[in-house]
Amino acid sequence: MRALALFLLGLLLAAQQSTSPTPPEQPIPYSHKKHLAMGLACKNCHTSPDPGETMGIPATSVCMGCHAKIRTDSPAIQKLAKYHQDKAEVPWVRVYQIPTYVFFSHKAHLETGAKCETCHGPVATREALSKETDISMGGCMNCHRQNKASNDCTFCHEPK
Repeated sequence: MRALALFLLGLLLAAQQSTSPTPPEQPIPYSHKKHLAMGLACKNCHTSPDPGETMGIPATSVCMGCHAKIRTDSPAIQKLAKYHQDKAEVPWVRVYQIPTYVFFSHKAHLETGAKCETCHGPVATREALSKETDISMGGCMNCHRQNKASNDCTFCHEPK
């Protein structure tokens, strides 16, 4: 009975972590493809404040740095400007979310040579982002095996 329960739990977790080809509906359309084609890099908009564990979703002030003068007639940019004027965050729908019980450092991964695309897929070719890569425990462990990184439990999970 316990084995069946563990199996069903595994199926449920796998279903939750499965990749989704359909991008979530965002409050403002945003094309990574267009922005990266103009020469922007991920780090131009996504900051990683010290100690570098998380990458931030850009504040409206970052977007308005360009869009105060560029495409101001666009309804989407006008909506962005309204969020900025109201000092409100854009309620973006997260595409990737790591569980709170997992220690993950963007800085450590970037320092070892991982690229944003390693975990987030071919962002530079996407008009809208969807979950394309497997960031489940199994997916991360496979990547660690391929890159000869530790799969010791305490490498990603704090000991109890």
